[in-house]
Amino acid sequence: MGLFNKIFGNRGAREAEVQQYFKAFTAYSPVFTTYEGGLYEMELTRAVIHSFATACSKLKPEINGSAYANLTNTLQFRPNPFMNTSQFLYRIATIFSIKNNAFIVPIEDDFGAITGYYPLLPMNCEVMDVDGVAYLRYTFNSGERAAIELARAGMLTQFQFEDDFFGSDNSALRPTMQAIHAQNQGIINGVKNSAVIRFLARLSNAIKPEDIKKMRESFTAENLSGENQSGMILYDAKIAEIKPIESKPFLVNPAQMKQITENVYSYFGINEAILQNKYTEDEWNAYYEGKIAPFALQLSLAMSNMTFTARELAFDNKITFFMNNLQYASNQTKMQLSTQFFDRGLMNQHMVADMWGWKHVEGGDKFYIRKEYSQIDKLHAPDPKAAPTEEIAGGEENADS
Repeated sequence: MGLFNKIFGNRGAREAEVQQYFKAFTAYSPVFTTYEGGLYEMELTRAVIHSFATACSKLKPEINGSAYANLTNTLQFRPNPFMNTSQFLYRIATIFSIKNNAFIVPIEDDFGAITGYYPLLPMNCEVMDVDGVAYLRYTFNSGERAAIELARAGMLTQFQFEDDFFGSDNSALRPTMQAIHAQNQGIINGVKNSAVIRFLARLSNAIKPEDIKKMRESFTAENLSGENQSGMILYDAKIAEIKPIESKPFLVNPAQMKQITENVYSYFGINEAILQNKYTEDEWNAYYEGKIAPFALQLSLAMSNMTFTARELAFDNKITFFMNNLQYASNQTKMQLSTQFFDRGLMNQHMVADMWGWKHVEGGDKFYIRKEYSQIDKLHAPDPKAAPTEEIAGGEENADS
């Protein structure tokens, strides 16, 4: 109950008391339940999810406007007492990838002011109606329940089609997950089988079953144990003949393995270069635009809507998450952009330093522009600060000559 009360406080306890008043918000009861498919237990899918969550953990939060400006440091360093900002973003991205739904609730003080944010991993969520107000009701692994107004909660979804509120589960990936499991089992069994020496022995005489067992154990101990360093197999006259059995374990062929891997990559929108951190500038830009940027946009909208009122949003109060994507550009691209943008006053020294991963310098927040640039329609206009033409030696006579 400690964590429950820490997040929801007295308000959460009061909302839990009105459970009997809940009813379906629409004609049906929209419910989100987790997909128990072991998605995070597979090596490949976990690596893919980790790569995405790690990239998202480097997003930078920023609060615009005067409303809740006090949350700036909170979002930049520690959104809740249990997580720093990097962990907070990693957690949301991981839940989002596995469950296709992610939920964020505000942490409030006794006066209802937001003091932080917490990502939730409920086993079940329902959108319900209480006296005409939409509520999001959570059920956790422990069986505890809590509820919060839908407008005060942040929700991120993907693969949203059948449900008005929640994204679909990952059942579409189930055949691929089963193929991965079969592939892994085939490799494991293949290694085991290849490590076993098998023989077919024909006895010279009929003997009792108990003697056969003793003979097999004796033969194995003397010839197939680690103590036999000679590489030779010896047997007595009781065994007429010994033949090795060639074991050919079944393994998934490379084409099948590649197809399975590509299915996972396509489902999660990633490729091998991103996963193994050997991507080019163009590959990273494509991944950022297709995967990271949409997540950052949805997270920005969810947290802005749950934090600010409609009036505050109208006055440009918002929470945004962004990434300096130029950090991943090549040195040549960085040089061109930093030079061109700095000369034109579009970047200051701090921005250039961020692009290169350097420390900020004093006075680096000032913008500069090259003075030789001039507005085209003023190229032939007289400069009011220039010296009179008559002061130029030679005057008109030199001009004519």
